[in-house]
Amino acid sequence: MKVVKISSLGCPSCIIMNKVFNKIKEKYSFDLEELDYDFDDIEKYNAGKIMPVFIFYKDNKEIGRLCGEHKENDFDEFLR
Repeated sequence: MKVVKISSLGCPSCIIMNKVFNKIKEKYSFDLEELDYDFDDIEKYNAGKIMPVFIFYKDNKEIGRLCGEHKENDFDEFLR
């Protein structure tokens, strides 16, 4: 399982989600790629404008994504 996390330094929702996502990282094991919307090349991910974006991959295929603020249990569907 791989998770791509795209966020922005000045994004209030990204700051809120950092706390939630830290709990997710403790709960599940996965490869993580963290990108910054303002500085990294994210075009290939078609991230849109709602931050943060969490993109979930299994066997190199996208299986889903979460955009914006979410609760911890919203991640369970993808990471179980």
